[in-house]
Amino acid sequence: MKISSAVFTVSSPNWRKCPQDGRPEYAFIGRSNVGKSSLINMLTGVKGLAKTSGRPGKTQLINHFLINNEWYLVDLPGYGYARTSKSSRDAWGTMMRDYFLHREELTNTYVLVDSRLKPQRIDLDFIAFLGQNGVPLTVVFTKTDKEKQREVMGNIKLMKQELEQMWEELPPMLLTSSATGYGRDALLDQIETINLSLKE
Repeated sequence: MKISSAVFTVSSPNWRKCPQDGRPEYAFIGRSNVGKSSLINMLTGVKGLAKTSGRPGKTQLINHFLINNEWYLVDLPGYGYARTSKSSRDAWGTMMRDYFLHREELTNTYVLVDSRLKPQRIDLDFIAFLGQNGVPLTVVFTKTDKEKQREVMGNIKLMKQELEQMWEELPPMLLTSSATGYGRDALLDQIETINLSLKE
């Protein structure tokens, strides 16, 4: 897939305020500081489209970006940032749970996982939540260029082993690097394939 246009559309406080034009949505979510904004900018080829920050927890709303005037890339707030109040975390939980359970336009969710780390319980729990509720997902390993490949592949193997305890069939998995562009074509090709299937 070639991206010819990527335009910020709207930030919404809940799923009811999201665009109502029926275009398919592809949501991106992960632990705070997993490299989500950098990945979105790399995918779209638009530097600064998604705001990057050294401060975790910057994204607080549901952000829609219209791609090729055909589908939405949705930038969701990261989870697992401890330096927020309990009320803020509870509000995030409600906002995200409602989005995933009620947003009919949601076509696939890309769960970003830091490849430099061994499996994190918060990632496993979130992936389990999506699976239990029938939300289609792809696991996207980020920052694969940051460590030795042996360590990266070892962490990915451990993640697969953890997921195999919960899943009869593992969800699709992709490896990416925002710094090198690795995985960009594979991820966009997957979205294109899904989009084509929706038109059949």
